[in-house]
Amino acid sequence: MPIAVLSETLHRSDAASAARRGFGRLATFAAVYTYALIAVGGIVRITGSGLGCGDDWPKCHGEWIPPFTFETVIEYLHRLLAAGISFVILAVVVQALRRRRTPGFSGRGGLLRPALLAGVFLLVQVVLGGVTVMMKLPAAVTILHLGTAMALLATLLVAAVRAGALGGTGAGDTAVGAEGARKVARSAFSAAALGYIVVLMGAMVANTGAPVSGAPSAAALACQGFPLCNGGIGGGGVVHIQLTHRILAYLLFFHVVGAVISTRKRSASLQVERAATTSLVLVLLQIAVAAGMVMMVFPPSFRAAHLIVGAAVWSSLVIWTTLARRAAA
Repeated sequence: MPIAVLSETLHRSDAASAARRGFGRLATFAAVYTYALIAVGGIVRITGSGLGCGDDWPKCHGEWIPPFTFETVIEYLHRLLAAGISFVILAVVVQALRRRRTPGFSGRGGLLRPALLAGVFLLVQVVLGGVTVMMKLPAAVTILHLGTAMALLATLLVAAVRAGALGGTGAGDTAVGAEGARKVARSAFSAAALGYIVVLMGAMVANTGAPVSGAPSAAALACQGFPLCNGGIGGGGVVHIQLTHRILAYLLFFHVVGAVISTRKRSASLQVERAATTSLVLVLLQIAVAAGMVMMVFPPSFRAAHLIVGAAVWSSLVIWTTLARRAAA
């Protein structure tokens, strides 16, 4: 190969790598921003600020700059942050579209698809946010609102890892073998799928029979004690909602323990092992937070921590799955 052609090829390769790294940093920032927005959304619910702007949307009490009370400040801050994430995700989408002809952006396993999917989830989330307020916080819509936020977070994390961020560099370096790598990837994916269901069930617990004031929901208060529910595993009314959430959470814990052991035995890549171990540590932390929350009868600080750690668990499961699937590709 002539030196000039080789030089040009290397230059294009370096430019493509630089473009992916830049996109990875942007996607990581968008994911962190989304995570923070989810945390603030939980604070809105826990403080009873969901109707801090009344049932007006996008205005607040019919004004762009309303008179502020404590609840109004919390809700208004949430709306401002939500407006800001729109511009960040727009930048992610635009960057992916501009670079779509750059190697690594288009096609299967590329960056364009998760970026566009993030844009779709953002549009859905904006609509759900407005519907949630105008319908005065119906439980079903609120649950869907959180579920969409978690899906948005996942797409941004997938994009970041694929771009080489969050441990994505070198994720394919594994001595586990093709079949072993696929098994590791399937275990990680199963953990993420189960984790998402646990998140949705947690949202159902938090919102079923929840007063507008932000006090604990009827579904949460119906199941006292830990790890059992009212000293057993039965009960009528809304007890089954939290009981189902707990059973699924326990299943997630045992599955992650088994998956981590299997990942280590198969000598998966260091990045995959670290992601799996991080997921297990966060699951253990979440169980501890949940136990404290129930035993202390749902204080606001523990309820907020439960959501924040839960979002961290979900994030770690998504990163683990994405790294494992890249290693198995």
